[in-house]
Amino acid sequence: MVLLIVLEGVHKRYGEKPALAGLDLEVKPGTVHAVLGPNGAGKTTAVRVMSTLLRHDEGVVRVAGHDVRTEAAAVRARIGLLGQHAALDEELDGRQNLEMFGRLHHLGARRAGVRADELLDRFALADTGRKPVKQYSGGMRRRLDLAASLITEPAVLFLDEPTTGLDPRGRAEVWSAVRSLVGGGTTVLLTTQYLEEADQLADRIALVDGGRVAAEGTADELKALVGGTRVELALADAAALAAAARALPGAAVREEELRLSLPAAGAADLAAAVRALDEAGVEAADIALRRPTLDEVFLRLTDRSDDSVEVTA
Repeated sequence: MVLLIVLEGVHKRYGEKPALAGLDLEVKPGTVHAVLGPNGAGKTTAVRVMSTLLRHDEGVVRVAGHDVRTEAAAVRARIGLLGQHAALDEELDGRQNLEMFGRLHHLGARRAGVRADELLDRFALADTGRKPVKQYSGGMRRRLDLAASLITEPAVLFLDEPTTGLDPRGRAEVWSAVRSLVGGGTTVLLTTQYLEEADQLADRIALVDGGRVAAEGTADELKALVGGTRVELALADAAALAAAARALPGAAVREEELRLSLPAAGAADLAAAVRALDEAGVEAADIALRRPTLDEVFLRLTDRSDDSVEVTA
């Protein structure tokens, strides 16, 4: 299989400060590959290198079969980039914005107009194509910005925190658009500050810390690194917590939270825990099977419990 993105031992320094320290990454065609990491991890730096906006110091970077250092023009002809801030003219309407991007990419007036209409329809913006962008909602603006990044039908699309600042409805609209793109064969590399976004969209996730990949895999594979499914219980008071701990030997107790948990293979273990509590006369305020979240993976593997996911690199 031909890989659409390959990074091997990539280094980038700003003075004495390393931003990328031997970053390795491989992205298969027709997939969404998410990159997560704490502040300063190097996510945005990596996107800038891959999209030819920044030259790396060492290592190999190939995108769509071309070296970003020696074949930058060929790389740019095959990629689209959606940054953190919309690059739209708010006085123009949606169709005019897309036509403008088409002309900037030398499509010609007729082809630019045809492509604008195709993209407005594809992103469910046809009814608002003649409305000034300043009247668009946040989700509509982001979808139009996404459409503009696809004006040349790129093989690879870089999305650098595409839903920052959007409300849940706006994020859902962008997620739907991204799924549609990948379904049509586009390869997407996504950086995001929303762990849920990576969980929802990504086929594979690279957790980057200190300028290199700390862990990589599917969401399920990463979650397995910090433990499997657990039975989680919440108790009403300290006495009930103590009784539950006696009824469920080996459970991990979190006294301050009035909660305990124990490993589980599935629903049978949940039922067994419920029976043990009933026999001990203990009533749980809440009991459920729970899998690890990407938040827990992130905090455990980066060991930075007080950091959020990176907003800028």
